[in-house]
Amino acid sequence: MPRYVIQSAFTGAFLSPDPDDGQPRWALLLRDACTVDDMETAVEMIADHVDPFHRAQIVDLEEI
Repeated sequence: MPRYVIQSAFTGAFLSPDPDDGQPRWALLLRDACTVDDMETAVEMIADHVDPFHRAQIVDLEEI
């Protein structure tokens, strides 16, 4: 199963769902970021919660 993280190319931080309430939050370290299970959810999170200056990118952790 693919696992995705959303990374800001501007700050390097990761946008991920909070494990407690599911609300998106920024994490500075990859180890603190929760993954997203599907590409559609990742795209929706970017559209709803990321300002354009972040130049968000979706990273497939299975590819690295």
